[in-house]
Amino acid sequence: MTEPCDLSAVDARVAISARQLSPVELTESCLERIDELNPTLNAMVTVAAESALEDARRAEDAVANGREEGLLHGLPIAIKDLQATKGIVTTYGTSFYSDHVPTEDAGIVARIRAAGGIVIGKTNIPEMSIGANTINRLFGATGNPYAPELTCGGSSGGSAVAVATGMAALATGSDHGGSLRIPACFSGVVGHRATPGTVPHESRTITQTNYSLQGPMGRTVDDVALLLAVISTRDRASRQDPMSFPLDSFSFLDLVPPSVEGLRIGVTADFGGLLVSDHVRGEFEERVTYLGESGAETIELSLDLTEAVEVDWQLRADIFATQYHRDIDGFDESFNPNVFRTYETALSTTVLEIARARRKQVDLFRRVDEVFDDVDLVICPGVSVPPFPWASLHPTEIDGKKVENYMAWLGLTSCLTVVGHPVTALPAGLDRDGLPFGIQCVAPMYQDADLLTMAKALENGFAQSDQYVAPRPDHGAIRLSDPRCQELGKAAAIAAAR
Repeated sequence: MTEPCDLSAVDARVAISARQLSPVELTESCLERIDELNPTLNAMVTVAAESALEDARRAEDAVANGREEGLLHGLPIAIKDLQATKGIVTTYGTSFYSDHVPTEDAGIVARIRAAGGIVIGKTNIPEMSIGANTINRLFGATGNPYAPELTCGGSSGGSAVAVATGMAALATGSDHGGSLRIPACFSGVVGHRATPGTVPHESRTITQTNYSLQGPMGRTVDDVALLLAVISTRDRASRQDPMSFPLDSFSFLDLVPPSVEGLRIGVTADFGGLLVSDHVRGEFEERVTYLGESGAETIELSLDLTEAVEVDWQLRADIFATQYHRDIDGFDESFNPNVFRTYETALSTTVLEIARARRKQVDLFRRVDEVFDDVDLVICPGVSVPPFPWASLHPTEIDGKKVENYMAWLGLTSCLTVVGHPVTALPAGLDRDGLPFGIQCVAPMYQDADLLTMAKALENGFAQSDQYVAPRPDHGAIRLSDPRCQELGKAAAIAAAR
């Protein structure tokens, strides 16, 4: 029997409004699921059970009295531990902030609460959210819900796992070079990296950048669209983000997808030669074939974004120097090595190198944008490799080719960060090893609603196949697993730092 926490967010919200499901019942169900699976997976690092139940009781009373508060009324939401939560510990995944309790909510959290959402707790991240493997010295690793000894990706890994397993109805994430999309693909859920400026980010330290975006995660495209409608709301905090632009947040609701049949889909496995494993190529080709057999027009693209990897590294260095130059001296040698390596690169990067990268970024954007003259959307694999053991911070090679640094294996996601187009990470069944496989769907800038509509069309198309339908993890198998995510994850993170 399906438990309340297994309902999609949209279905749960409808049931609450119809008084067929109480917010208390739903919150208790999510808390029970946390008790059941979190000791194994380590997705939730702080559980706000008492305050969540108190908020749920208020939400239940409001429904009883005809006073529903908003789009998320009564839904338990997990918050990435990078985003400040008033009265709830926010650690940023590091011992430097292990006792930090914010006095105010981040803008994204405030919008969720204002819409009736219930903050159920905080989700695990890499230290300071740097890296695509969710592991840190403070809490350890987060395990993949389909193979807990493997990574769920990062940096929004805890959020993806929480949603995949029913610990929360929805979750927040953020995306720099793939931090929403990679864990969504590795965990079999949906994540959306919106056009920069869609989701206001009042803590932005650099204007006019495609980096450091916040976004939604859910089990379905409709779930993600629901949360996006809330977190993209224009409010006082949104005016503090220089990239925020006017939009109709309600445009993300009531998506009416076209049929897959006749949809013009641009296809690329590697954007002209980025590192992608043979395993991933084969899985992707099978799904492209399926979409073609379902009536879509699949068009192989000769789109070369290989230069974006170097551009990303140069621009990342610039951004890191801005973000961390005041703090770096306070970090000891045990801190996340990814931060030091990137900061060292920043100090050795010349102004001319950054200038060239910015010029190239514009060229790459135009190169991608021209593609949409001939196709409705572009799809590619979500991640270059399948999930790997979380004890390794990142893959060291792909099919015998050396991976030079912690970012080099992320070309499929980072190249799309560089150009700035909106991207939806969409589950597409399990691979031959029984692990989730996901694709990225890309559309023109500012056309996020259209992108979500087309992603829903693909979601509906994949749902017609037992092989490619969005997967759901086996809770019994999770309970029988003992990956020791906390204990061994902490040890692995400490060893990597040394």
